Amino acid sequence: RGDLQRDVSVQGSVVAANHPRLYSPAQGIVALAVKAGEAVRKGQILATVQSPDLKSQLAQEQARLQSIESDLARGELSARQQNQGDEQTVKLRRVSLEAAHRDLERAEKLRKEGLLNEVDYERARDAVRVAEVQLEQADKGGSLGRESRDFEVQDRRRQVERQRLVVAELERRVGELTIRAPFDGLVATVDAQDRDAVAQNAPLLTIVDLSKYEIQVEIPESYAAEAAIGTPAAISYGGREVPGAVTAVSPEVRAGQVEGTVRFQGAPPEGLRQSQRVSLRLIFETRPNVLKVARGPFLEAGGGRQAYVLADGLATLRPIRVGATSVSEVEIVDGLKEGDRVLLSDTEQFNGARTVLVRR
Repeated sequence: RGDLQRDVSVQGSVVAANHPRLYSPAQGIVALAVKAGEAVRKGQILATVQSPDLKSQLAQEQARLQSIESDLARGELSARQQNQGDEQTVKLRRVSLEAAHRDLERAEKLRKEGLLNEVDYERARDAVRVAEVQLEQADKGGSLGRESRDFEVQDRRRQVERQRLVVAELERRVGELTIRAPFDGLVATVDAQDRDAVAQNAPLLTIVDLSKYEIQVEIPESYAAEAAIGTPAAISYGGREVPGAVTAVSPEVRAGQVEGTVRFQGAPPEGLRQSQRVSLRLIFETRPNVLKVARGPFLEAGGGRQAYVLADGLATLRPIRVGATSVSEVEIVDGLKEGDRVLLSDTEQFNGARTVLVRR
């Protein structure tokens, strides 16, 4: 008696969980700095793509940005000068109005004393009204001019900001011409030769993260429904079993197999290599304290319904009923008891005889 795990044995290949392929960011000539199989550190330069067109485009846009920034500076200076001129005009109109008011006051005194005729008095009043209109027009004109100039300056500032974004994007693209390792790892493949002409988005290298491995497995279609995410796995490596779990199961069946992914629980064992073949068991169920026997050819020979029990040199055929099965064990639900010795080899040659003499 003991615990029985209902499982299935599958084969798998070790792959790096993180293995990005790096592509050329632009058309140009690639200069490789590493070779396949070389260990790299995060940030290390892997390759450089020489793209004169992209760098020329960046230089043109930078020159255009400088030109727009110069236009903005001139526009701001011109706006300040015109605003100052408008303010001066308003001040002069205000002084003229004050002078006209003083002239009108003197004209009123002279008119009361009979020293000024009516025509000159009306002329002084008209001068005040003219000065008031001129001041009002200067004030309004200055406000409208200031708003117009402010709008033009803001528009030029927006042009500068847009151009800065264009330059920043091109600087980013030029910076990407230097391809760096995204993490500590190993150069798995190199898809281009040094000094090759490459197109934009052409594959260059593949980097694998040696600290994170997973296993790509092929699960028999008959077990696909039970192989869900989280199903425990026992991975055979180095003469021992390492725990793992199913993290992904493909919904597609190909050639009677379903692809799945198993990851190690905890740190993976040392010495693993990319594409290394391993065996593992997917554990669907654990039944505690069941009556069980080792799995052998007798199970298929008897159709899972009969077995030969050894006693006193005789093998006696006995009907049985089996329950859960695993890679190496079979649960016996009925027909046997603890301590019975069962013939595990192929019994098809006995042709269903009820008793067979066994000689050693």
